[in-house]
Order: sequence, then structure tokens, then C-alpha cells
Amino acid sequence: MQLQTASRKKAKIKMALQGPSGSGKTKSALLIAYGLCGSWEKIGVIDTENRSADLYADLGPYNVLPLTPPFTPERYIEAIGVCLDAGMQVIIVDSISHEWEGIGGILETHSGMLGNSFTNWAKLTPRHNAFVQTLLQADAHIIGAIRTKQEYVLSEKNGKQVPEKLGMKGITKEGLDYEFTVVLDLDITLHAKVSKDRTQLFFGKPDFVPTVDTGAIILKWCNQGTGNYETVTTEDMIQAIQACNTNDELLTLYNSYPIFQQPLNHEFGKKKQLLLTNNISNQQNFSENGKHNS
Repeated sequence: MQLQTASRKKAKIKMALQGPSGSGKTKSALLIAYGLCGSWEKIGVIDTENRSADLYADLGPYNVLPLTPPFTPERYIEAIGVCLDAGMQVIIVDSISHEWEGIGGILETHSGMLGNSFTNWAKLTPRHNAFVQTLLQADAHIIGAIRTKQEYVLSEKNGKQVPEKLGMKGITKEGLDYEFTVVLDLDITLHAKVSKDRTQLFFGKPDFVPTVDTGAIILKWCNQGTGNYETVTTEDMIQAIQACNTNDELLTLYNSYPIFQQPLNHEFGKKKQLLLTNNISNQQNFSENGKHNS
């Protein structure tokens, strides 16, 4: 055992692109991947989306590994191994969601198991964790595409249970996005918004369309050694808190920068209360409008 000075030299980025169908996850991943390695031949796409990766073959001669059902964690692990053995410098997993909610994925496997549900999860969780660790420990840049869907919650209004939109949620195990260094949320306008960013490269920046330059910027960060760390000031953090539009965004910001949790506890609490007040006001307006319409 030997202590070493912390350094990012030659780090491998582990990032995720989340978004609904049509938000440009595949093409964005390919452009970022090229920016990371500068060679289409060194990009490998593990494609679970019925060969959708082939649609962008005009970009360059990247490699595609079609992955068909069953989408077990072990088959994903094997596919990643094939890409590593072939010398791929960037591996795009498009998409990660099938390992969780696809044919032969974790949820389907669990629903088909006999016996105690809790005991069955104890058997499946290590398999999923092995897949996650393979992503995180791979000696290559990893870009995981995650499908999203609209999440709802039932709220009581005027004595009735009414579905209320909470926002988009990634189709994968809860909390998987926290394992990645960078998470970009894509919308149907093909714009990206950062929801997690340990690199601090996109912190406080406006929405943007991912390009080759995005990958090049991340590569520069990966190759920086000691003494070149970018910093976020207290003023930057306060502006980011004020820019949060939902409690989920505020919580993500809070968890991503623990160093500011105590010093800016008052600002976080004030913004949380403001968002809660606005949410209650919106619900009341919705209720009043409903009464008028009826």
C-alpha cells in the first residue's frame, strides 16, 4: 500500500445522457465521443435500440455491436468486454435502460421469479451492481444513454385523487445517475441541460446543443493534472441556487456540491421554501380555474 497525490491525469469520463425518444441521445453521444478520442474507429456503440446507431453512419466509420434480448446484466458486461478487447477508447451504451426494464432485464426477471420478493431482490441486486461497476471501472470513456418517461404522483384535490406531473424520470434503477461524473438531460429540441456535473465545466451555463467541442472540453478536463482545477465561487453557487426551478433541481445541486451545503444552508432553505410556496400557489390556481370551468 502506498499513498499517492490525487491527480486526474488520463482520467476516463463516465457520463450519461438522459432524454425521451427523439431527443438526440444517440447522435449527441457520437459527437461527444468523437470529441473525446478524435477517431471514429475508436468508438464502439453497444446498440439495444434495433440498430438505431446505424442511422448516423454518415458521421464516420464507428463500430456498432448490436445487442439483442435477453438484456441481462451479464450480456451487457460481455459486450463491454468485447469493446475493450477491440481497443475502443469510447464506449457508448445505447441504452442502459434495457438492462433494467427490457426483455430479460432486472424487472422482468424479478417478476418471473417464484418465492419471496425480498429474497429475490437479494439475488438480482448483485447482478445489477456488477453491471454498474463494469461501467465505472472500464478503462475507456463511457457514455450511457438513458431513456426517460413522464413521472406522475396522485394528489388529492377537491376530494378526488388527481394525477400530477412531477417531471421526467430516467428508466433505470433509482439513483444510478448519481454514479456518473456528468449527467446531461436532453429535451425534444435537442438541447442539453446539466443535472449533475462533478467536472464543474457546465455549471451555471445555459442550455446547449452537444457537439464535438463538448467532448473535447471534457477530454481536456480528463487530462488535466494537479494544479489546474476549476473552482466554483460562492457567488456562482448562489446564482445556481436562484436559477433552480424545481425541488429536484435544487436537491441535485445540493448533493453535487457538499462543500457548499453548510455555508449556503440558509440560501438552500430559502429557495426550497420559495419553490414550495410557488407550487402551492400553482395548485390553488389550478383548482380555482377548474371551479370556474365547471
